[in-house]
Amino acid sequence: MKNIVAFAAVHVAAVLALIITFGTISVVRNNGITADTTNSQQTENEIFTGELERNITLRVLENNTAKERGYLKELLDAFNEEYAEYGIVAVDANIDQYNDLEQSGPFGYGPDVLYQANDAIMKYVDGHHILPLPTDKIDCREYVSENAWAAYTTIDSDRSYTFGVPVNVQQPLLFYRDDLLPENWEQEWDDDKNGVPDMIENWSDLYYYSRQVKEESGGARYGYMQSLCDSYFSLGYLLTYGAYVFGGEDGKDTYDIGIDNADSYKGARIIRQLSSVMNMECTQFTISDNRYSRLASGTYFATMTTPDVYTMFISEMIKAGYTEEYAREHVKMVDVPSLPVSGDLEDTSQGFMDMTVMGGVNAYAISSYTKYPNASLAFVNFATGYEMIKKRCEMLGISPARKDIVEELGGLDKTISDNLDSGSIYLMPSVRATTQIWSPLETFFSLIAGDILDNRNVYATDEQLRNGLSDVNKQIYDSIHTLAG
Repeated sequence: MKNIVAFAAVHVAAVLALIITFGTISVVRNNGITADTTNSQQTENEIFTGELERNITLRVLENNTAKERGYLKELLDAFNEEYAEYGIVAVDANIDQYNDLEQSGPFGYGPDVLYQANDAIMKYVDGHHILPLPTDKIDCREYVSENAWAAYTTIDSDRSYTFGVPVNVQQPLLFYRDDLLPENWEQEWDDDKNGVPDMIENWSDLYYYSRQVKEESGGARYGYMQSLCDSYFSLGYLLTYGAYVFGGEDGKDTYDIGIDNADSYKGARIIRQLSSVMNMECTQFTISDNRYSRLASGTYFATMTTPDVYTMFISEMIKAGYTEEYAREHVKMVDVPSLPVSGDLEDTSQGFMDMTVMGGVNAYAISSYTKYPNASLAFVNFATGYEMIKKRCEMLGISPARKDIVEELGGLDKTISDNLDSGSIYLMPSVRATTQIWSPLETFFSLIAGDILDNRNVYATDEQLRNGLSDVNKQIYDSIHTLAG
C-alpha cells in the first residue's frame, strides 16, 4: 500500500502553504541542515523579533499531573517573577490537557503556549495552527539530542522547520513494589544469580509469577496488571516482532501501514497470553485508572506506564498509610522486561531479546493564534531551561530530554536516553494520521485480551492472529484515506 510520490506531493504542498501563510519563515539549524540566513533574519524581523510584548497575559496549557503536583504553579511563579518588569504574566490556560488547538485557536479560546506529546503537537502543522520556531534562540538547543528534535521537525529539500522544544522523553516502564517480592526470590526467582529478580527482567518469568500470585490468592491479588487494550503500551509487543506504523524513509508514509508486518502476530500472541493471568478489567481502561491505588494496596505487584506519573504512585502509597520515604524506597521503575525470541511466553529455548516500545517526546509549542509570539518564546525558553527542567524532574519524575541533566541523573534516565538514541523507543509518527491508529488497535487488543478469559478462542491460532492484524491494517488505511476521502 505505497504511494510515495503522492505522499511527497502532499508534503511539499503543505510546506509551501506554510511558507505562504507565515511569510518568509524561520529556517533553523537542525539535523545537519544549514539555515538560509536571509530567511532566518526576515523571520526575526517579522515574527520573533526579540522585542517582548509588554503588559500582557500568556495562557499556558500544561498536563494534569503538572497541575496536580504543583509544578505548573512553581513554573508560572518563577517566570512571572523573572519577567515582572515587562508586565508579562503567565497563567494556567485552565482548559483540558487534550484541548484541540485546531478547534479552539481560531476562536480565541486556545492557549498561547501548549505542552503535549509529539503526535498531538505535530498534527497541527498541516493546518498552520502552530508556529515554526527559531531554535537558534532557544538556550537548550545544544543539550537536546537530535532524535528528540527530529520528532518536531519537518524537512523539505534543504529546509528544516522545527515546531516544538523537547522537554521529556516518554517510554513505557515497569513499575513494581520490591517489598511485595516473595521472600525466597533470591533462591527461586534469580536463575542467573545476578541479584535481580527474574520477573522484572523478562516477560516469561513475570507471566509465570503473575499466574502463581493469581492462583494462590484466588484472584484477590495479581502479579502484572495492565489495560492491555491501551494501544500506546501494547503496540510495543507488535513492534518488537517487526511491525511498524507508517513506512517510508521518514516513517511518515501513510500509504504504507505495517501493523501486520513480519512476525507481529507473535506480539499479539503474547498479549493474549498475558491476559490469562489477569481479569476482564484488562480488556478495558479500568486498570489504567486504578493502578496507582491498587499498587499501593498491594493488590497489584506490577504495572506499566510512563515515568512522568511516578509521583502518582507515591501519592497513593501515602494515602494508604505509608511514609513518603518508604514509598520512594519501595516503588521501583525499571526498563521494560525482555521478550522471548520465540514469541511465546512459555518457550524460552531461543533466549530473550530487548523489547521495542512505542514512545514519544513531549514538548512546548507556540500557537499561531497568539498575539504575543516573543513573550511566548521567552516562556518556552524559560520553561526548558536547566533550572525548571531539573525541578520538573524532581517534582514529577520525568525523564528529561536535556542531555546535561541526564548525565547528572544517570541510572534509568540514562537508559531511556540511550533507548531513544538506539531506536529501542519507536517514536509516535509526527503526522496527523497517527490519531487514526489508536482506535482500531484498541478494539483488536481488547478482543484478543478477552479471548482466553471468556473462552471464545477466536484468536487461538497464529493464522487467526495474522488475519486479525491484517484487518486492523485495513481499518487504519481506510480511516486515513478511503473514509476520509
